[in-house]
Amino acid sequence: RTPSHRPHRPFPSRGHPMAGPAAAAIAGRRRACVAPLGAPSRASGLLPLAFLVLVGGARALAVSSRAGAPPSVSFTKFQGLGNDFLLVDNRGAAAPVLTPPQAAALCDRHFGVGADGVIFLLPPGEGTGNDYTMRIYNSDSSEPEMCGNGVRLAAMFASELEGREDEPGVQYKFDTLAGTIVPRIMDDGRVRVDMGKPVLDPKLVPTTLPATENGVAQEVPLEVGGKQYHVTCVSMGNPHAVVFVDDLDELDLHTVGPMFENHPAFPERINTEFVQVLSPTHLRMKVWERGAGPTLACGTGACALLVAASLTGRSERRAVVSLPGGDLDIEWEEGGHVMMTGPG
Repeated sequence: RTPSHRPHRPFPSRGHPMAGPAAAAIAGRRRACVAPLGAPSRASGLLPLAFLVLVGGARALAVSSRAGAPPSVSFTKFQGLGNDFLLVDNRGAAAPVLTPPQAAALCDRHFGVGADGVIFLLPPGEGTGNDYTMRIYNSDSSEPEMCGNGVRLAAMFASELEGREDEPGVQYKFDTLAGTIVPRIMDDGRVRVDMGKPVLDPKLVPTTLPATENGVAQEVPLEVGGKQYHVTCVSMGNPHAVVFVDDLDELDLHTVGPMFENHPAFPERINTEFVQVLSPTHLRMKVWERGAGPTLACGTGACALLVAASLTGRSERRAVVSLPGGDLDIEWEEGGHVMMTGPG
């Protein structure tokens, strides 16, 4: 929304990472060709819209003078429970074809395409035996270790690139900064992901909050914005703080979310899940994501909160987690692995 006292600007102002000719090419309808190439997928909850951004010349997507920047980039936009990403076929290069500022510019919902982040599907790491590497740039240009919703979308994207979207039981192994993640596309179109084991040692989350008797930063008092909260910290390859509340509708997420994200107790910032327990098998959450703010869904956050709810005796080891964008089925198996199932 444009404030009434500020004139609307059709292109980014000076200093914006997309200011200049490239901005005009992407933001100005007359010079940019944004052509839809695909129809909605058969998978439930999946809305891929393929675009080819053709803006001509070497400056097309350039938001820096990086040598070899592509004159155009082809991407596919997916959403998983409303958590939307631009997915780029990056299999021909070991590094992302866009820089973090370029990705952030594309994610801008006013001057770019609009997304919570950009996901790159790259070749696997040498000697890993995995299928692909998945890397992500958030809308603020930071790079998270992993993304639960993103990995489900990446699996669907890979299957379409390989022409295997109608093949039942397709499974991939992705290298991520959080380790190997294994998604499998189920017969009903949902994706089941082995998210690995949660990390509960506070120093490894990381957080400076102290461990309780069980070695977990569990229900530790923390003052945020002049109010005391009880926080349980879990890492699913990326850091999470889980806070249980009586009524989510009374939560001022836009005020308290940034305070948690940047609290000094979390040296690498934090994703924060605010959770209302509806029953031992049904949890409702809102999330403030590190580097993205409020999103409609967070897969790693849903896994982290199920672990926290189980540890604190609020839930069983398997439950439905209702997010603003829809539901995920989360199970913390007896062997320690957390399984996430949801739409691509």
